Amino acid sequence: MKRVVPHLLLITGAAFTLWPFVWMISTSLETLREASTGGVGVWPESWHWENYVLTFRAAPFARYFANSLGVAFVVTAAVILTGLMAGYAFARLRFCGRSVLFALILGTMMIPFEVTLIPNFVLISRLGWYNTYAALTVPWCANAFSIFLVRQAFLGLPGDYFEAARIDGCGHLRFLFRIAAPLVKPTLVTVGLFAFLGSYNSLLWPLVVTADDTMRVVQVGLMAFSGDAGVRVHLLMCASTIVILPTVALYFVAQKYFVESALGAGIKG
Repeated sequence: MKRVVPHLLLITGAAFTLWPFVWMISTSLETLREASTGGVGVWPESWHWENYVLTFRAAPFARYFANSLGVAFVVTAAVILTGLMAGYAFARLRFCGRSVLFALILGTMMIPFEVTLIPNFVLISRLGWYNTYAALTVPWCANAFSIFLVRQAFLGLPGDYFEAARIDGCGHLRFLFRIAAPLVKPTLVTVGLFAFLGSYNSLLWPLVVTADDTMRVVQVGLMAFSGDAGVRVHLLMCASTIVILPTVALYFVAQKYFVESALGAGIKG
């Protein structure tokens, strides 16, 4: 009985969590009439798989996907690299003003994105990057949260590793990429996962800094199904189902390292 109650609670919570996704997939297979007036039923009256074909015809989603995935992978790689190097510097290097600089970096986490939207847009425009991939990627290639996570991971490593490497004549960069980075792999995967999700799910910034369909991303592309005549709910649900697939797949691939990172942080705390 002690095990039954927790399992029932977990199953109930899982059902509530999964229900919106089940409804989204079910609605994507309905007609516009059913999707607009059918309520929250589970199964459509008839299965319309052609809705997914119509979705790709309604907007250049192949291009949107290529843009989103390309930008997300570039941003993820850059965030991992900058977080790795900056985190190592703040954890193991001694230099003047280190604590003050780190405090300033952490302070940026308290500044809302909306506050920096206009200054960032003005800067991008003056650099001539408007409606380019540079505008979609460069501003997000580093962030304070990633630096903080990696720094904490490095601080949790035994100091003997660093001392032994220094005695053997191992330089900082060689030690960082050959020894230290593999030891904090779960943290790096977590940083990459957050960076990918943040970039892939971004809407406001890509909407502001791009103007052509060739530069749009999938989140902006979802707006193609809303117009003066109303919302094409069934096609919007098709597009939403397609859009979330990369993030779900990425989470399942990185789940092991994500859990390891969370457990490690809990034990160290």
